[in-house]
Amino acid sequence: MDIRYSANQKDVKRYTTQELRDEFLITGLYQPDEVVCVYSHVDRMVTFGCMPVHKTVSLDQGINCMHSFGTDYILERREIGIFNIGGEGCNGRITADGTEYKLGYKDCLYITQGTKEVAFSSDDPEKPAKFYMVSAPAHCAYETRLITMAEANHRPVGSAELSNKRVINQFIHPDVLKTCQLSMGMTELQPGSVWNTMPAHTHERRMEIYTYFEIPEDQVVFHMMGEPTETRHLVMQNYDAVISPSWSIHSGAGTANYTFIWAMGGENQTFDDMDNLSPTQLR
Repeated sequence: MDIRYSANQKDVKRYTTQELRDEFLITGLYQPDEVVCVYSHVDRMVTFGCMPVHKTVSLDQGINCMHSFGTDYILERREIGIFNIGGEGCNGRITADGTEYKLGYKDCLYITQGTKEVAFSSDDPEKPAKFYMVSAPAHCAYETRLITMAEANHRPVGSAELSNKRVINQFIHPDVLKTCQLSMGMTELQPGSVWNTMPAHTHERRMEIYTYFEIPEDQVVFHMMGEPTETRHLVMQNYDAVISPSWSIHSGAGTANYTFIWAMGGENQTFDDMDNLSPTQLR
C-alpha cells in the first residue's frame, strides 16, 4: 500500500514538478487481477483500483488489514464508493457479504461500513471492468446500494461560450442516499468544452480526490491545484487520479473533452459550503 502524508501549502510552493507528482498524483491503479491501494493522510481517504481479468479478486487481496487499518477487515470502520469505468461493454460484478451486484459502464455501488467481504470479477476477460474506489472513515452503517447512471441525479451546468458545458451526475450524494461522510459523483464534459470546476473554489472543511478518464490516448488534462494565489498544475493522462487537500483549488482544462469522478470527505456534506473564486483572483 502506498501511503501519502499530508503536505503543507507553504512547502508546496517550493515543490518541483516531480515532487508535486510524487505527493498528489496517483497512477497505475489498474493491474490485472490485483488491488492497488493509496492511503492519504488527508482526511484518511483511501483510493483503490481493481481490474479483475481471469479471477475473482478480493478487496483485501495483498493488504494486511491490521497493519494498514488497525482493523480485522477494511470496511470495519469505513464506507466505500465504487465505479466501473472500464468502458462500454466492460461489465463486472461485485459481491458484498454474499449479495451480488452487476455494474455496467459508469454504474456505482455504495457499500456501507461493517461489510466484511467484498470481491470483484469481470464478465468477459477480453473486456475487463475497471473498478475505481474511494473509501472514507465511517462511524455507523447505512444501506449498501447500487446506483446506475440512469438513477443518478443529472445536473446540466456551464455553457459552450465558456468552454465548460457539462453534466454533473450525483451518485453518492445526500439527495440520493445517506452516508456517513463520503460523497461521490461523475462529471461529463460535452464535446468542445474543456474546463471543469471553473470558476474555481476551495472548501476548508472537505478534501477531494479526482480521477480523470475518457481522455483520448494522445490527449491530456492540466489539473490546476495549489492555493488560489499560488497555483500549480499537474499534467494527467487517462485513469490518473489526484489528491486535493482542503486548501487547494481543484480545477482542470483538457486538450479534449473528458469525464472525471469526484470524491469528497471531511466535516460535512453541505455542497454550498465553499469559498468561491473569480477566475481573475487566481495567480
